[in-house]
Order: sequence, then C-alpha cells, then structure tokens
Amino acid sequence: MSEAGTDEQNAPPAGERIHMPAPSLLPLLNAVGLALTIVSITLTPILLVAGLVLFLVTTAIWVRDSVRETNHLPLEHD
Repeated sequence: MSEAGTDEQNAPPAGERIHMPAPSLLPLLNAVGLALTIVSITLTPILLVAGLVLFLVTTAIWVRDSVRETNHLPLEHD
C-alpha cells in the first residue's frame, strides 16, 4: 500500500500545457501544389512548373514558420 502513495507523489502535475500549432492554409496549398505537379507530368510543362513552384514555396514557408514556433517554446516545462 505504501507503493501507491509513492507513485502519486512522483506523478507530473495535472494540467500541463500542450503546444498546438496555429491554424494555417500552408498544408492545403502544399498538397495542391504537389497534386498539380504529379498530374501535370502527363499534361503540360507550364502546369508542372507552376505546381512545383507552389509546392516548393509553401514547403519553405511552412518549415520557416515551424522553426520559428519551435524556437519560441520554453526550454523547460512548467
């Protein structure tokens, strides 16, 4: 019975904050760019380039925003 009391004392505090990323259209635009690129392989080079540019630009912005959000998180838990 003394073990149960020890487990309760070592438990993390209730209500620990969870970080959720901000809402964004970047994942949707990224998927549209990738889908357009894949479909355009058989259609026309103009759409292929447009889809590839959309995919690469949204990927770069998405990664940049993710790194910025991660850098603003506290290093230690509350």
